[in-house]
Amino acid sequence: MTDSTVAKKGHPNGLYILFFSEMWERFCYYGMRVLLTLYLVKSLLKGDAEASLIYGAYTGLVYAAAVMGGRLADRYLGYRLAIMLGAVLMAIGEFMILGGSENWLFLGMGAIIVGNGYFKANISTIVGKLYEENDPRRDSGFTIFYIGINIGSLLATTAVAYIGETYGFKYGFALAGFGMLAALLIFYFGRHRYAAAHGLDIRPEARKKVFGSINMLQIIIVGSLLTIPACYLLIWQNQIMDFLLLGIFIAVAYSLINAGVKEGPVHRDRMIALVIFILINIIFWACFEQAGTSLTLFADRNVDREILGWIMPASMTQFFNPAFIIIFGSIFSVMWIKLSKMGRNPSIPMKFSYGILQLGLGFLITLLFSQSAVDYKVPLLTLVLLYLLHTTGELFLSPIGLSMVTKLAPKNISGTAMGGWFLSFAIANFVAGKIATLTGAENVGGEIDIAAGFDKYIGVFSNIGFVLVGIAILIALFNKPLNKLMHGVR
Repeated sequence: MTDSTVAKKGHPNGLYILFFSEMWERFCYYGMRVLLTLYLVKSLLKGDAEASLIYGAYTGLVYAAAVMGGRLADRYLGYRLAIMLGAVLMAIGEFMILGGSENWLFLGMGAIIVGNGYFKANISTIVGKLYEENDPRRDSGFTIFYIGINIGSLLATTAVAYIGETYGFKYGFALAGFGMLAALLIFYFGRHRYAAAHGLDIRPEARKKVFGSINMLQIIIVGSLLTIPACYLLIWQNQIMDFLLLGIFIAVAYSLINAGVKEGPVHRDRMIALVIFILINIIFWACFEQAGTSLTLFADRNVDREILGWIMPASMTQFFNPAFIIIFGSIFSVMWIKLSKMGRNPSIPMKFSYGILQLGLGFLITLLFSQSAVDYKVPLLTLVLLYLLHTTGELFLSPIGLSMVTKLAPKNISGTAMGGWFLSFAIANFVAGKIATLTGAENVGGEIDIAAGFDKYIGVFSNIGFVLVGIAILIALFNKPLNKLMHGVR
């Protein structure tokens, strides 16, 4: 779209409205998430395992909701209403948590899940629609937008984490809620700046009557509100998620491969490759997402967080990841371009292999530093190096995912393929909660056994590390067969 209010070499003004809207939305989401496990354990007195399962179910549902949020915006709501509805629900959800009970927490999480599904799924779409299809500014625009995401995450894992742990969890959750209100106000009052984007308005189909005077728009809004208690149930009875996610994955995998078969041998092979990469993606993120559960509890109990007399809050250790993303993100983007010009850019399977290798080495850092632990506490440098390796691993794997899906999938099933890719994140986050239940200390007479917990953490983290290194080697060994299945896609 041409934006006459800026020079042709600049970016549309709407980009900066979307930048700050997304930044504050991420501040809200990660602000709540950074405190969640510690809130469950310390305020609601949940056991480590139960807290991890609740966290996994919640984060899994957040990603699953994005698939539906995008489809409803495409067909009925339009992107502007979907984002505003999502922002309102997320803000309400944050303030619900201030009720201070388990019921209010689960209802608040349900509202955040539904709201995030609408907001997160659609704001990136508007960014893309600010530019013509072949506009050379598009990639740069998305780079700027993603910087906003990481700034929001960085602010959340510093400011919200510090205030929540220092002054009380309710103050951290409230701050996250005000961040969401800021996102809503910026998006609404800046709407004229991104008005040139297509697809903002409510679709005509949403106005059509379905039952008497009731139209589809009303049904969707009421249905969204009714989904909140459904999410409450899935978080509370999270064992249901085992069967739900497994069933959906089997159905999506079958749908992709079957659609590929109908398109011919090339697309059949590509869909098989896509399903394999979806599985690899699940493995990566299921381990990576220990950050919010087992690694935060490990930081709370078994990491010396003192810096010049100041004790860093345990939840604040999660800030290393967004900080490293901001530092290294642009370096990696330039690196891939230069490697491509030199003809040395690794294939997609090898990038996945290198990413998982670094993730595994990050976990093995805990084993290395455990040898020099004092009073069952490792130095803070342990987590600095762990998150450094996890972040560089993420940069090898994460940026190419969406691009890979669009290249592998035939156009007539691109939506299903993208839905399957987002589903992998939902499954990974839920599995992350399952993995986290393997760690943690026993509660003996109301006291945490720090020594036993330390041995358990190191044992599980090192086992995860060795398994990931083995998987990385396996992927590297199958590099050629995987590339063959992809039929030239790089």
